[in-house]
Amino acid sequence: MGRLDGKVAVITGATSGIGRRTVELFVQQGARVVATGRREDLGRTLETALGKDKCLFVKADATREADVVAMFQACLSKWGRLDCLFNNAGGPAPVGGIETIPVEGFDAAMATLVRSVMLGMKHAAPIMMKQGSGSIVNNGSIAGRRAGYSTSMIYSAAKAAVNHLTVCTAMQLGEKGVRCNSISPGGIATGIFAKALGLAPDKADAFAESMKAIMAKMQPIPRAGSVDDIGHAAVFLASDESTFINGHDLVVDGGVVGGRLWTPHQEGVKAMRQAFGVDEG
Repeated sequence: MGRLDGKVAVITGATSGIGRRTVELFVQQGARVVATGRREDLGRTLETALGKDKCLFVKADATREADVVAMFQACLSKWGRLDCLFNNAGGPAPVGGIETIPVEGFDAAMATLVRSVMLGMKHAAPIMMKQGSGSIVNNGSIAGRRAGYSTSMIYSAAKAAVNHLTVCTAMQLGEKGVRCNSISPGGIATGIFAKALGLAPDKADAFAESMKAIMAKMQPIPRAGSVDDIGHAAVFLASDESTFINGHDLVVDGGVVGGRLWTPHQEGVKAMRQAFGVDEG
């Protein structure tokens, strides 16, 4: 038996990275999934690989309300219910100091990162409230919890908005039996870092593997985060194993936001002892 047997999910931003792997894991765990994204060629390969009886791809831009409405209509038409929404769609935001941020870049980033989440919840909520059950999972970020964990302060601000909107919505929908939680990834090896630095999406994904060695040194757990780490967290929050978890931000970061790394800190203490002439013993 799978952990998601009988459940129906919608996963946005499903053509690559975290979204694509999460679709695969949901299907492995018994769910039927509507996978959405803007890159139709990649979406169709996912649909073909998993089978249309388990995965239906719907081309959709998560920032456009008409597209969001259409993806839920396709889900209900195909499978008649909605048990989970994973608002995963996202992208890079303008980099640089606050004095350099272009207004149009700010607006576009907020649409991609925040409006998409709002729209997903807006149109999933009535379906789930009518059922009296459902789980909404929003993809946040540790960058929304601490400054300095993104190349873009606008990305950080947007993810902070996602995390807090999640809690606000959870307080409303929880009364109707619908849960709303977020996942805040740490350093996950995907193409988003290359995209943030200006590389085209079709080229950025190829750099995910090369990021692993760099990210392995960021947190106490000595490896980069993987798309599986986030996908498994989403499976848990979508499953009946988490039915008393609501309004929670599940941080999946190997401990990076816990504080200063132990070994560099101890090396600093040792250097200070030597500078002060204090005996190590």
